Amino acid sequence: MEIHLDKSIASQDWAKEAEAIVRKCVHCGFCNATCPTYQQLGHESEGPRGRIYLITQLLEGHPADRQTRDHLDRCLLCRACETTCPSGVPYSRLLETGRLMLEEQQPRSGLDRLKRKAMTAVIPSTGLMRAGVGIAKPLRPLLPKKLATQLPLPDKDLTRPGSLHKRRMLLLEGCAQSSLTPETNAAAARVLDRLGISLIPEASGGCCGAVRLHTSDRERGLQDIRNRIDTWWPAIENGIEAIISTASGCGVTVKDYAHLMQNDPEYADKAERISALTLDLAELIAAETAESTPKSELAQDLRVAFHSPCTLQHGQKIVGVIEALLERYGYSLVPVGDAHLCCGSAGTYAVLQPVLSGQLKADKLAQLQLSSPDLIATANVGCQLHLRKDADVPVLHWIELLDRSKG
Repeated sequence: MEIHLDKSIASQDWAKEAEAIVRKCVHCGFCNATCPTYQQLGHESEGPRGRIYLITQLLEGHPADRQTRDHLDRCLLCRACETTCPSGVPYSRLLETGRLMLEEQQPRSGLDRLKRKAMTAVIPSTGLMRAGVGIAKPLRPLLPKKLATQLPLPDKDLTRPGSLHKRRMLLLEGCAQSSLTPETNAAAARVLDRLGISLIPEASGGCCGAVRLHTSDRERGLQDIRNRIDTWWPAIENGIEAIISTASGCGVTVKDYAHLMQNDPEYADKAERISALTLDLAELIAAETAESTPKSELAQDLRVAFHSPCTLQHGQKIVGVIEALLERYGYSLVPVGDAHLCCGSAGTYAVLQPVLSGQLKADKLAQLQLSSPDLIATANVGCQLHLRKDADVPVLHWIELLDRSKG
């Protein structure tokens, strides 16, 4: 695609990067075939190719209007287009640039601004999240069903092993996951304990930066990253083997720290080290377990529909790994159509774009439940909670299923 940067930004590194991304696009339109919002709305500007054109106009100095903002806001940042693109266009980075430019040009309405500020104040704060959950749990019987499903389930095993193995890895507790689905990290700790690996919890909680970065609050998002690096660095200096993420949304962000902090002279090298150390839980367990893994007796006759989050399959490019693990441990996987499409959670998207998010969730659940599974498994807390609101069967993190096996 041809582009001529506006003179006012032509010397900026971020603009040069955006220009290079735009020039990689060949207008083939393959991206639209796998774009959830294009599939729903059928409008050129609701697909990656159209959005790239809109961002190109911004980079060339053309004024933006409210429609431009709406089109860019409705992107899920699912990265399905990046998986499809034959030219390897890193669309997600370009979209974030476009959104940041719009934040400066087009101030948001009071209600929209308030909603975003509330989310970026509460979700990244482990203390506020836990306090809110603590207040809401006694009120569960009085809450609407969809709200009650978002609270921690009372029958989950939260015990963690007390043993300390020679092999030690840092566990990302996660800001929302540690409060809303604490059973996930507990199950991960038990499974890895049986493999001779100790998961060391974070000294203090907090967001990895994803929430604020995805709502175009870039400066505070980068500060979240600096805070995380400062918190994790002592463990790295003490020789931890890896950093483990059990939420694919957090994992894809931490793996991108090297790029996000490349222009920060104080943190660039540390960020690169952290990105290199970070593994999704599935990558670790797949590498550590043998093909002869004993099948769980509890897995017998359980039929599982696996939902692969966009941050796992499109962001981290981890495809088929968890499915293979579940089958190795004795679970029967049912076929799931349109597995490449987003469920509509997409971090804060379910709150900011509730109508589109709801449509995508309904479509996803229809595919997941088509073959009448006993349960749905996924790999990201946001997807898990989002689907749990309306699913007819339990929705849980896949590591809970492996935890049922004592092999």
